Amino acid sequence: MIDVNFQLKGSAITVVVLAIVRYEPKSLLAELKEKVVQAPQFFNNSPVLINLDRLENPESLKKLGDLLAICRELDLQPLGFSGVPEVLLAAVNKTGLAVLPTPSERALKLPKQEAAPQAVEAVIERVVETVVETVIEERLVQRQSKVVTRPVRSGQQIYAEGADLIVLAQVSEGAEVLADGHIHIYGTLRGRALAGVKGDETARIFCQQIEAELVSVAGNFVLQDSLPKELLKKPVQISLKGEKVVVEALVSN
Repeated sequence: MIDVNFQLKGSAITVVVLAIVRYEPKSLLAELKEKVVQAPQFFNNSPVLINLDRLENPESLKKLGDLLAICRELDLQPLGFSGVPEVLLAAVNKTGLAVLPTPSERALKLPKQEAAPQAVEAVIERVVETVVETVIEERLVQRQSKVVTRPVRSGQQIYAEGADLIVLAQVSEGAEVLADGHIHIYGTLRGRALAGVKGDETARIFCQQIEAELVSVAGNFVLQDSLPKELLKKPVQISLKGEKVVVEALVSN
């Protein structure tokens, strides 16, 4: 028996990032509703992180309550904001929701090393040469894999932390598989598959039969209605090119 009042644990959850570029309430509601209708099971009561990093006119978003109301009207649950411009920081704090740093903001908060500019430059060059060209390729061999031998049922979530995920069966509708690395599914993918969930843009998804509700690589996702019709129910590989998720036929030699 544990003699404490609480425990703190890390957890992997799927969070929808709503990146606002232009804030026009009526058109935003219409466009967001269209996306929700495409995959209602995925979006129903999903936590949402509202990103304001690309917002063209921060002054247009003075009434944050209206934006939160739009999300809740569509059964989306706002959990916080990121990329908040200075002019909106006070208004965001009044909502009581979390203010989370973007990856670039987190990097700026890292402790600075006392090193000469030349030394820093040399380190950066070595990282680019060694890590990008060597480690990413070797990671395919070195990274551990999590193997699932049974079907992933509706409502289940399987997460391979720091590893690739190999599923030797089907992933049912309403189920979710996630991995920090690649995802291999030797069966039908009818649910959701999210690879590179911690930002690995080199991650890929491979499956023997694609009928997915949603596929995602490094936070960029495609819903079922946007999958190439000619590839449905066929073997595919899914990768990221820039910020575009690419679904291609999986051809064996």
